[in-house]
Amino acid sequence: MNATLSFFLFLAATAVSACSLFTKRATSFCDLIARILAAIAVIWLFILLLWRSFSIGFPALTGMYEGLTFFSGAVGGLTLCMIRKGEQASRMIRLWGFLVAAILLALASSPLAPSSLSYPVPALRSGWLVLHVSFSFLGEAAFTVSFAAAITWFLARQPETKNRAEAVASAAVALGYPVYTLGALLFGAIWAQYAWGRFWGWDPKEIWALVTWLVYTLYLHVRLGKKRRGAFPMAVLVLGFALTLFTFLGVNFLASGLHSYR
Repeated sequence: MNATLSFFLFLAATAVSACSLFTKRATSFCDLIARILAAIAVIWLFILLLWRSFSIGFPALTGMYEGLTFFSGAVGGLTLCMIRKGEQASRMIRLWGFLVAAILLALASSPLAPSSLSYPVPALRSGWLVLHVSFSFLGEAAFTVSFAAAITWFLARQPETKNRAEAVASAAVALGYPVYTLGALLFGAIWAQYAWGRFWGWDPKEIWALVTWLVYTLYLHVRLGKKRRGAFPMAVLVLGFALTLFTFLGVNFLASGLHSYR
């Protein structure tokens, strides 16, 4: 079993979503088809992860392949759950969300993420690790939705489309921020104490996870505290997403540390 089916389904959902933006007569039909394709892709990914979990006797979240698969499924699932309306802004956000999910699966199929089944090392066989990884990815998936909304805002011309994109971005960060805080910082610190005997060790991934968290803290301060709207908070979300990807992927291959499990 592999994630190839979901990759092509997400690609198809992206293409159909694009068609829904330019086809006035069949907009609702294209939108429905795109959501069905993406829903099947998400379901298949989590069936795949369940199969891998049963095969190794532990939740399959400890490798790069499983991480990319779970991340992709979470992005697709949250995109479907959070963006249900059919107006132009929602269709654009879904398009970007499905595209990101497909790209993540493309990376999962690359040599960067070997898909062979392997039993996790003892340090990874912890319930705290499962909470740490799953909550971190769920938070990052919500940040991905906010990124899709930010890109939509920059591309949109109509004020109502921009307003809808801002609303989705705020809702996505409001969901992702506490989940990411629990997963990346709190549960991560508890697992670090369990695995390595300390809550914080200035590991590269720990540092960049904190930097990512601070960027989204800045967004909340600017958007909710200062009540600022427009390009600056949207640009902060694009930066936050770039840091999210760097923390997950870049640190693993550009820096050595305790999180460099392949």
